[in-house]
Amino acid sequence: MSVIDWRQAASNLNLRKQAFIGGKFVDAVSGGVFDAINPANGTTLAQIASCDAADVDLAVHSARKAFDAGSWSRRSPTERKKVLQRFADLMHQHGDELALLETLNMGKPISDARSVDVPASANTIAWYAEAIDKIYDEIAPTGSGALGMITREPVGVVAAVVPWNFPLLMACWKLGPALAAGNSVILKPAEQSPLSAIRLAELAAEAGIPDGVFNVVTGLGETAGKALGLHMDVDAVTFTGSTEVGKLFMNYSAQSNMKRVALECGGKTPHIVMADCGNLDEAATAAAYGIFFNQGEVCNAGSRLLVDAKIKDKFLDKVIAVGKTLTVGDPLDAATKLGAMVSQVQMDRVLDYIDIGSKEGAELKSGGKRVLSETGGYYIEPTVFDNVSNKMRIAQEEIFGPVLATISFSGAEEAVALANDTIYGLAAAVWTDNIDVALSTARRLRAGSVWVNNFDESNITMPFGGYKQSGFGRDKSLHAIDKYTELKATWIKIRA
Repeated sequence: MSVIDWRQAASNLNLRKQAFIGGKFVDAVSGGVFDAINPANGTTLAQIASCDAADVDLAVHSARKAFDAGSWSRRSPTERKKVLQRFADLMHQHGDELALLETLNMGKPISDARSVDVPASANTIAWYAEAIDKIYDEIAPTGSGALGMITREPVGVVAAVVPWNFPLLMACWKLGPALAAGNSVILKPAEQSPLSAIRLAELAAEAGIPDGVFNVVTGLGETAGKALGLHMDVDAVTFTGSTEVGKLFMNYSAQSNMKRVALECGGKTPHIVMADCGNLDEAATAAAYGIFFNQGEVCNAGSRLLVDAKIKDKFLDKVIAVGKTLTVGDPLDAATKLGAMVSQVQMDRVLDYIDIGSKEGAELKSGGKRVLSETGGYYIEPTVFDNVSNKMRIAQEEIFGPVLATISFSGAEEAVALANDTIYGLAAAVWTDNIDVALSTARRLRAGSVWVNNFDESNITMPFGGYKQSGFGRDKSLHAIDKYTELKATWIKIRA
């Protein structure tokens, strides 16, 4: 589709603006609203229901009622599977619409939304649909006088609080395993990007998910999000976002009912290139896309480029050259590779970090400016710093924008030490042609995901999550089911 086609399709969208509670679209109890902004031009797309504690109470009551009634929680795995498969099919059928909602509300290129976000989201739901009737319980090794059963049960009411960088995909990473396991879910999308979540609830209902099993509460983090974290009848919170907010949810749990908390938080991924890397062009392309994809608004973005001093200058020139080929422009143009930052607040934050980097003494090699300001949108060009110290703020703090900090090292030992010198531990990557160096480095990197001779390649079968202040718990794979189930031990005495 051309940019004209996408604009026409966008003009024909009927945007849902309300929360979805108990199978119905509803206004906020207070009547309050907030603006959903199009970051490509700064205009208001819609006014969305601004939910708070009163609305959260309604959603939790609806979710608990549905859970206790067993319309979903006690339905057989095979039956839940069929409904979730229909849900995934509907997402594929409405792929253009969902992609548009992502692009309009978040600013990502439509080519990425349509080819990456939507298919991955629908496939996540489908994968967990297929998985749930293939997970077996256990029989303990007892003597002949007893039977010990170890069974999984849904945890209950799950609050899923998701970020604005991949609104649809992050929601589905939570919804897939939580719904497959039989839970009731309350989804709280980020206030910057609520549109796809609201539409998702409508598709879920059309697929046959019972009323109250999947609710969407739109609102601000400090109101709706906090209310979910403190609610005494929420059994678990799963959160993806900043480390700062993740710590708040841990506090909310302690202040309330000790609800289970799973966190996927910030990152400062080291992207290591050893001197013996045999394909510098491939590695340079991966390094550029690793930080500039999705405007750098990626929790595991390769924001620290660690390069052996022997090849650093040559390699960095290649990375910069790739970055210059990435078109910054209208997210609805299929040729665009970098869209708009999600908000003016985020754009200003990234520009502040660029200024901080220069003041700290790093060398700005490429980019560093806001562009296309005449559109009213929030665009920043790909930015590369050289001669960065790992102690600088741009090397230690999560920027969440298209800003690359280049750090040189001498040998694998220093590379690993620099890589691990961070409060985060979400992901890491290493490029080398030496299998011993690859394996030893991967083992010593304190990160939940490590890529060797690639960056950010994976699929739904691999767990995703972090070490240290990147959080705990895992999304994706069968391991995600652990977050949404309780283990019950049942000991039966055999009298005969």
